[in-house]
Amino acid sequence: MSGFDRQPAPLDGGRPGTGRQAVLMLEDGRSFAGEAFGSVGEAFGEAVFSTGMTGYQETLTDPSYHRQIVIMTAPHIGNTGVNDLDYESERIQVAGFVVRDPSRLASNWRAQRTLDEELENAGVVGISGIDTRALTRHLRERGAMRCGISSTDTDLDSLLERVQASPEMVGADLAPEVSTTTPYVVEARSGLPVFRIAALDLGIKRNTPVSMAALGCEVHVLPARSTAQELLALSPDGVFLSNGPGDPASADYAVETLTGVLDAGVPVFGICFGNQVLARALGFETYKLTYGHRGVNQPVADTRTGRIAVTSHNHGFAVRAPLTETTDTPYGRVAVSHVALNDDVVEGLTCLDVPAFSVQFHPEAAPGPHDAHGLFDRFCGLMAAGRRKRGEA
Repeated sequence: MSGFDRQPAPLDGGRPGTGRQAVLMLEDGRSFAGEAFGSVGEAFGEAVFSTGMTGYQETLTDPSYHRQIVIMTAPHIGNTGVNDLDYESERIQVAGFVVRDPSRLASNWRAQRTLDEELENAGVVGISGIDTRALTRHLRERGAMRCGISSTDTDLDSLLERVQASPEMVGADLAPEVSTTTPYVVEARSGLPVFRIAALDLGIKRNTPVSMAALGCEVHVLPARSTAQELLALSPDGVFLSNGPGDPASADYAVETLTGVLDAGVPVFGICFGNQVLARALGFETYKLTYGHRGVNQPVADTRTGRIAVTSHNHGFAVRAPLTETTDTPYGRVAVSHVALNDDVVEGLTCLDVPAFSVQFHPEAAPGPHDAHGLFDRFCGLMAAGRRKRGEA
């Protein structure tokens, strides 16, 4: 067993420091000893790490983290507490949470509760006091893998058996589990809407429709399994495909919906999981990355302009496409528009003959960075061009 041997100090008024033992077990048998943080119990999921030093509340509530145990690489987490306004969905979405040193207090004028209290109230099992640097290095070398946290049964052999029996991320169809069950509308902030958007909710974050509403868009958010007919029945100026969790190769329903939208010639913009759905509709394959991209400091290059943007990422799967040449697809020529500078992963696609494009990162990132926010303006330009083509004002 390996772990960080110093016990963390308690939060003021919080529960860390009670001395209750907890264990994190990876599916390859490596374990880390620590202390219970948040809810007492057990949690299982895919172990992934996030490099963000800020925005932990947005991370916790991002639906793309559904069925994942998130390790924060920044050592000190929880100093700003939590509040009701920074939620990116209606609940905490992670399966479990791993930190090295929980903050002793919540010191921010917006804080309403401590992070530990929020995790406990939500029933989210966590662990603190472990060497998250060693854990992150292990995942970088061995890849993301199944994981378990337990503060109730710390027998290593028993916990490893349960981890290895838990479901894998490859083949997991998770978007319908986090999607809205009923359609809803986010009104344009400018009063009379400029554009109407039909958004397919594959795990959408709250700030996404808000970002489009700020540009004068009326956003109709529909469930993940909505059909092309249901989206097109809204007479949208554009269709948006959101982020979301799981394996894109399992989302045939979303691919079928999108092909109907592309056949209708309606402008399309997809992000993250939506980028992967567009790729599959165009005929590209997706594959699982070794440990994925997660955090708010990922450099991406625009292949056309050479401009580099620091972006927010949360994806464990990626698109396989040629980086330096166009590809002929059923919908015409397609080019890779963005590339990750750390590892040359495809980070965006542009259709050259139909009005559609997508990126693998998050232009709506609430805690930042905001380098890529202009992509929403690009989508508005695409919808405006569609109107002009139809002869509308």
